[in-house]
Amino acid sequence: MDNAGYIILSRMAAQLRATAVIAHNLANADTPGFHASRPVFAVHLSTARAAALPPGARDLHFSWDRATWRDTDPGPLRQTGNPLDVAIAGEGYFVVETPRGERYTRAGRFTLSADGTIVDMGGNPVLSDAGRPIEIAPGDTDLTIGADGTLTGRNGEIGRLRVVRFEDPQALLAEGDRLFAAPPGADPLPLDRPRLVQGALEASNVNPVLEMVRMTEDLRQFQFAVRMAEAENERIGGTVDRLLRRR
Repeated sequence: MDNAGYIILSRMAAQLRATAVIAHNLANADTPGFHASRPVFAVHLSTARAAALPPGARDLHFSWDRATWRDTDPGPLRQTGNPLDVAIAGEGYFVVETPRGERYTRAGRFTLSADGTIVDMGGNPVLSDAGRPIEIAPGDTDLTIGADGTLTGRNGEIGRLRVVRFEDPQALLAEGDRLFAAPPGADPLPLDRPRLVQGALEASNVNPVLEMVRMTEDLRQFQFAVRMAEAENERIGGTVDRLLRRR
């Protein structure tokens, strides 16, 4: 394959990657606390070393799939009426305890386990600002959660939800199930004034209409690259045929 073919192939791979990211966003359009992802592409420069090339044809520009960044704009809040549903209005993450250690999430759909521990949708205990799971005593009803995360019941204050922030939220490592892991050396920072809303959930910040428009455009770009590859293949084939006829 010549340089033109490799350049077209890099563009096709980039468009395929962009389509996969959009499909993942659409699949999570109804996932509480989900933040959309966006691919990051760049141009990889290379220099052709063929002696017969003119100076202007020596610079090669390949598409480079560098990374994926996360759209951290909060999603809309939806009222549920469930006293254990909690949304974060603004920055911050809840902290849960998993077999792999502490993990962080914005999905505040919590429930009570059989032993009265507040857990997330995956059954992971939700941690308090003291670093311990929050347990509700039997019969301690009328639960209320203040804007600062303070949880109170009929028998008084129970604890306070731990809400943290990170200097660089983009560095968080997505693990699935709406959980994130902190990268090495990036310790969570306490959020002194969280803004929590009881009885509500943060919806996904994915706009399905816009995502469908992006997917349509990416598919068109992919089709354009395919046509370019077909035209390049025909050009090479025609050149080879002419050379063989001359011989």
